[in-house]
Amino acid sequence: MTPAPPALLYAQPGIVVTTDRFTVGHSSFAIADLTHLHTARGPHDRLAVRAVAVTAVMIAGVGLLLGFTGGLQRLTAGAYLTLGVVGLLPVLLAAVGARWRPPPYELWGWHRGVRVLLFSSDDQRQFGQVSRAVHRAREGVRYGGWATVEEFWRPDR
Repeated sequence: MTPAPPALLYAQPGIVVTTDRFTVGHSSFAIADLTHLHTARGPHDRLAVRAVAVTAVMIAGVGLLLGFTGGLQRLTAGAYLTLGVVGLLPVLLAAVGARWRPPPYELWGWHRGVRVLLFSSDDQRQFGQVSRAVHRAREGVRYGGWATVEEFWRPDR
């Protein structure tokens, strides 16, 4: 009896998951060598983080300058309202940045004793499909391999 070829669990351009290999781009991992699989979210986009930080520093600088020069006492109610609205600008920028450029989803695991980033994507649907396929392949290895219908024992009747 010849062994069956590995079953294909997921295939898209650049990503292939079979019952014995996980290939992303030029990296390929044997499923049997992968352990401790877990998911995480990657870091926020650097541009969004910098925009929020610069805006917060500028607004804090203007507030401190007005406070030290005594300008806060001469401001009208409309100016205080404007300062309050402008003070919310960093929060608004953070929310918009997280919406337009969300942190990527990451699949991490141990490969031959080294913690490795196996896969990363900002598309939640694709990430879910790939991570489920890798977990299914890993379960097949853990529970004794993949068997075809012909390999199961059936009683004679």
